[in-house]
Amino acid sequence: MTTTPEKPQARPAQVLEQFRDLAIGPTRFMTVYALYELGVLDQLRKSDGAALSAERIAESAGVRPSAVEQLMHLLVKEDFVSYDESLGGYRASGLALLSDDEFARAMILMTMIKEVCLRQLYHLADSVRTGTVVGLEKVFGFRGDLYEACLEHEDLHAAWSSMMNQTTSLIDPWFFENVDIAHGSRVLDLAGHTGLGAILTRTYNPGKDLRVACFDFPKKQDDALENFRAHGEEEFCSFIGGDVYDGLPKGFDVVLVKHFLDQLGKENVFRVLRAVYDCLEPGGQIYALVPTYPENVKDSSQADFFPAYFLGCSTAEGGPQKASTYQQWLEECGFTSVEVITHEGDERPPEMIHVHSILRGVKE
Repeated sequence: MTTTPEKPQARPAQVLEQFRDLAIGPTRFMTVYALYELGVLDQLRKSDGAALSAERIAESAGVRPSAVEQLMHLLVKEDFVSYDESLGGYRASGLALLSDDEFARAMILMTMIKEVCLRQLYHLADSVRTGTVVGLEKVFGFRGDLYEACLEHEDLHAAWSSMMNQTTSLIDPWFFENVDIAHGSRVLDLAGHTGLGAILTRTYNPGKDLRVACFDFPKKQDDALENFRAHGEEEFCSFIGGDVYDGLPKGFDVVLVKHFLDQLGKENVFRVLRAVYDCLEPGGQIYALVPTYPENVKDSSQADFFPAYFLGCSTAEGGPQKASTYQQWLEECGFTSVEVITHEGDERPPEMIHVHSILRGVKE
């Protein structure tokens, strides 16, 4: 008989070091992002390996050389740049390894964190207490959720939509590779926003003669119909306005639910899943795309981000679940033959926080 060795018990010093690392997280983030906003990161990346002095960097950025020297300490520590003492200048090291596309992806993520998260998360505890996104009201004078606020505040919209567009462009091809939609199916794209998901459903399923309906709030209709016309899909794609909590139109073979269930708490997830079940024909399928925690939450960075993001910045409810939890929820709502496919690490960009899974269930 063998036994698993016990993990050494943490010492007080180790716990205090963890608190120290948590405490300096925001200052580390803003040091790097400020250098991006000042143009320093781009300047270093485009210097062709030349060593740039603090004075030269400062002149270009319009700041004091002493401030540059202070901010650059962290970049040297993290090997983003190196410092050549003989020349008294800085060179891109780690930064030089990134392509323009890779660097842009990282900065899109960083920009979203700054614009959407940092200010609002000051009020995280109050958001949890009240069940509302208090930060949106305190910072922007807006009562509602992030997605509603994005319609009125361009800085939020630009930062969030850029990150979301980047995420969907990376995840949608994988999603549709793993979704099996039969020829001639009637498909409902639930919470389909302005119809691009419906268009992509047909794009990734050529020759299948699919009829795809986008379901969302009525105010999205004009934009969705315009998108259908612009893509030549008005004959095959339609828009249905409504509220999922009031029920869904019946008679569909497949329902796609992408980037939606994770925004909801358990009670509302069940309301949505039961509405989907009722709208499907016998033998119909649900395909839900959601970020999921690993069974051991220590195995990913999602727990570092999503609880605070959803509760303090987004909807004040929801957040990812473990794949096994979602599987159980689908079964409790009547679905059978539930399967889970997870986007593995070697298929994802290294900077990506999300780990997505596809949930498939069948209505008997």
